[in-house]
Amino acid sequence: MNKFLFLSLIGLLLSTSHLSAQGCVAIRHFSSGNAISSSGILQQGEWQVSSNFRYFKSFRHFRGLEEEPDRIANNSEVINHSSALDLTISYGINSRLAANFTLPYVINTRSSLYEHGRTERHSSYSRGLADSRIGLSAWLFDPTSSPKGNVSLGLGVKIPTGNWQATDIFYNVGPDGGPQTRPVDQSIQPGDGGFGATVELAVFREIRKGMYFYANGFYLSNPRETNGVRTFRETLSPLLENEAIMSVPDQFSMRAGVSISLAPSLSAGLGARYEGVPVHDLIGGSEGFRRPGNVLSVEPSLNYTKGSWTLNLLVPVAIRRNRPQSVTDMAIEQMTGSFRNGDAAFADYLINVTATYRLASHPINASPLFPQTSQK
Repeated sequence: MNKFLFLSLIGLLLSTSHLSAQGCVAIRHFSSGNAISSSGILQQGEWQVSSNFRYFKSFRHFRGLEEEPDRIANNSEVINHSSALDLTISYGINSRLAANFTLPYVINTRSSLYEHGRTERHSSYSRGLADSRIGLSAWLFDPTSSPKGNVSLGLGVKIPTGNWQATDIFYNVGPDGGPQTRPVDQSIQPGDGGFGATVELAVFREIRKGMYFYANGFYLSNPRETNGVRTFRETLSPLLENEAIMSVPDQFSMRAGVSISLAPSLSAGLGARYEGVPVHDLIGGSEGFRRPGNVLSVEPSLNYTKGSWTLNLLVPVAIRRNRPQSVTDMAIEQMTGSFRNGDAAFADYLINVTATYRLASHPINASPLFPQTSQK
């Protein structure tokens, strides 16, 4: 396995770890599930720095699997613009074990009618540090003796460094119909207010020369049920009293595909990506307001390697979007006897760009994985 093909494959796995459900489904960008792939295969004492940028615009509303095109036609759609920039530092404890730390920064805007008295469209904003992550990753097989395929497991802790109580001014909803300062919507809060545990699994395997299969799975478990932040949704309808406080939901992502070498420094990949927020948390309760949902996407990618640098571009395009009933939806349905399924806005695509730089602390001996990779 030559150096370029290996680094391109690691680049693909690195990019999979940046979870960002496309729309109002996820309460924020979550990009810290990188225990495995941000570090790649590092030698003992070696450092690696990576930066990841992600952007999406969500505006297409769904209830279940059905889109509501009238929301765009009558100008009542909610529009989120979400950008996130992460810095990840990885350290090689040895050739199989690495430590990783990610610090993310987010900038979000949200334009809506219903949050501003349903008469005027206004925007709310949030920016700042998001929830950070520290973790360990381990390749299950010795990379030197398993150059054509390997499996890696990552475990980590998500730390609530992001503000989960960000506020802005909302119009036409305060006393006497004036403005009022309120928490911004869950979808643009920089943090969620809870400590979490993450697990990630990554696999790659050479199919034939210049072609590789890759797969990545990630899960964030948030044991905290609610974070105490008021949504003001109960002011929209008395039936929404059970959605008055924000939930702290789990998140997940799965991805698999094939990568092919196109040139000495360029490879391309094509795969499928499935991600979202579950209805029920794995650990702890699931009450409070959340927008559960999932997105299935087709994900093309490009990967470029030059020296110590690796650049990756992924653009997952949504082909199936689903906003299922939440726990609060089911409770309201049971109370009223009428079917209820809240909506959520989704994006058409996500732009994901990653740049990685490897700093070798000492010369690395040539091997099938790293031929001629000695650095000064």
